[in-house]
Amino acid sequence: MTYGESTMERIRPQRFHEAVGLEDWRVVGEGACAYFRTGSFAVGARFVQAISEIPGVGDDHPDVDVRQAGVLVRLITITDDYYGLTERHIELARRISAVAQALEVPADPSAVQTVQVTVDALAGPDVVAFWRALLGYQERAGSGEDLIDPHRRGAPFYFQRMDSPRPQRNRVHVDVWVPYDQAEARIAAALAAGGRLVNDADAPSNWVLADPEGNEACVGVAGPPAHVPA
Repeated sequence: MTYGESTMERIRPQRFHEAVGLEDWRVVGEGACAYFRTGSFAVGARFVQAISEIPGVGDDHPDVDVRQAGVLVRLITITDDYYGLTERHIELARRISAVAQALEVPADPSAVQTVQVTVDALAGPDVVAFWRALLGYQERAGSGEDLIDPHRRGAPFYFQRMDSPRPQRNRVHVDVWVPYDQAEARIAAALAAGGRLVNDADAPSNWVLADPEGNEACVGVAGPPAHVPA
């Protein structure tokens, strides 16, 4: 199947990870991402120009962040009723990796991550309305509990329902989505830096950690392939 023939069928992260030829890519909280070490802004600009020349790429409008050291590419579909990956992203990712290989630009899958801010809320709609107005964000695919930056730059916000007050715990925490093959090392580094493990009941997809003063953070993994341990 060619890129032009691929469909908009929705897929889960595991389907993307198990596809052949996507070694450069990792699905984190905000879609499929790849980081390419260009080494200079000029090389990065040439790389982005080459991506723009892939036939049909404009239909999927990848998010591209160009910096001095490298280029981050994110693939995700954002519509009124869907926020995620499709079959088309599989072939587009392959095409982008082929462009990088032709330009001798190496990928570094360990360099991608997504940071999300999570707010525990009793009165969810009221709290969401405040943050939507303050940040200038919009709801994610009609969700009443997720806000995203319409310019695709800022960290997403997730509002987690609470049934009763929890004064003994912080009400805002950070979620860090990392590649499936980086979670173990990231957690080990956080623990070595003075953190502690609070809860691993949802491992290997989610771990709750805390800093030395009890402020919590979660490490999340999006759909690792079945044949690769998380």
